Amino acid sequence: MKKTLKVTDIIALGFMTFAFFLGAGNIIFPPLAGQLAGENMLSAMFGFLVTAVGLPLIGIIAVAMAGGGWQGLTRDLPSKIATLMAVLIFIIIGPAFAAPRTGLVAYEMAVKPFMATDAGQASLTTFSVIFFAVALFFAWSRGKLIDMIGKFLTPALFIVLAVLAIAVFVNPQGSIVAAQGEYVTQAFTKGFLEGYNTMDTFAALMFGMLIVDVIRSKGVSDEKTTCTYLIYAGLIAAAGLAFVYISLFYLGATSTAITPNAGNGGVILTGYVMALFGAPGQVILSAIVLLACLTTAIGLISACADYFSSLTSLSYKKWAVILAVICAVVANVGLNQLIALSVPVLFALYPVAIALVALTLVRKWLPNPRLAYRVVLLVSFIFSMIDVAKYLKFDVSMFSDLPLFNYGMAWVLPTLIALAITRFVGGKSMGPQDKLA
Repeated sequence: MKKTLKVTDIIALGFMTFAFFLGAGNIIFPPLAGQLAGENMLSAMFGFLVTAVGLPLIGIIAVAMAGGGWQGLTRDLPSKIATLMAVLIFIIIGPAFAAPRTGLVAYEMAVKPFMATDAGQASLTTFSVIFFAVALFFAWSRGKLIDMIGKFLTPALFIVLAVLAIAVFVNPQGSIVAAQGEYVTQAFTKGFLEGYNTMDTFAALMFGMLIVDVIRSKGVSDEKTTCTYLIYAGLIAAAGLAFVYISLFYLGATSTAITPNAGNGGVILTGYVMALFGAPGQVILSAIVLLACLTTAIGLISACADYFSSLTSLSYKKWAVILAVICAVVANVGLNQLIALSVPVLFALYPVAIALVALTLVRKWLPNPRLAYRVVLLVSFIFSMIDVAKYLKFDVSMFSDLPLFNYGMAWVLPTLIALAITRFVGGKSMGPQDKLA
């Protein structure tokens, strides 16, 4: 008899997926983008939703179409290249950037405002150790993730987010003003690029495997049923993320009177919540940030430990400990420094992740998938390096005639051309991997 999940389990699975995605970047970037976009908020918000909601959802669907794992996604690539890509992505969303960022944002927004005096580095170190120890505790109980996160932590998170969202729309704290900076003329594109900072397209490719493991731990073994549940989870998570982003963009757009010239979204959120709820508002905000950052840290540590344990002789629990310790150490670098370091890495690898998702979706129409995957991913990576060089202030003016060069998206047209060419060029691949299609 084929095992199926109850409706409550499917909803809990979706909530768990939503909680894994909703972390530090999802909270701090939309308010600032909303404030800077001002009267162009809608254009910027739609651009942000494309990369921060649409692409992760499509990524989850791609994982489902590929059979629920990284091996299926990359079966047309040389195994060493596929492994290298996976390791780099897991390092980015794990110990190098995304996971430590959850601890940093939790400290800056949920703990530091309650401190009478700034204890400096010692207080950050102490908090980092405690935060990632708690995340490690939950990550160890991997078989119970859906119950602990999907049925308890996430509903609590969603309730406090809903309270904030309703308050923002019912009682906005200011009027929407003129757009600033690049949002004046490039609102959609700027919002699109800001969505990179959430790192959720990377996370979608990797969380897909973790979610599949959770589904199978519930006794579901049928591959088609597993993939269906994976898509359901992605849809629920996407709806939740869209709700949060729209609320936070509107919050930011109406925040200028309260927090003019804010340096980051955390300052905007703190000021806005204080204006809405007074002193108790900081408690509400702290609850939102702590729950969001903690659930994401749990998911990232779990996903990374799961993958690295499959590559080495070390067990899942040992990898979870190693990753938690590294995250606690890296978190002491500081939030601004960590964000600055992550930007060129995102510019380099995000186009490759997007191209991989696109290839997975159109694979059955490619005459030679092996050729297409190699060519398209190589082209996307090469041209993404132009955007990296531009960000790092190197002279790349020789490429200025490329469409979207000025928008930091020089990779788009060459990647689309490579995909179009490989759709019609190349004989049918006869490799064993094509028999799996």
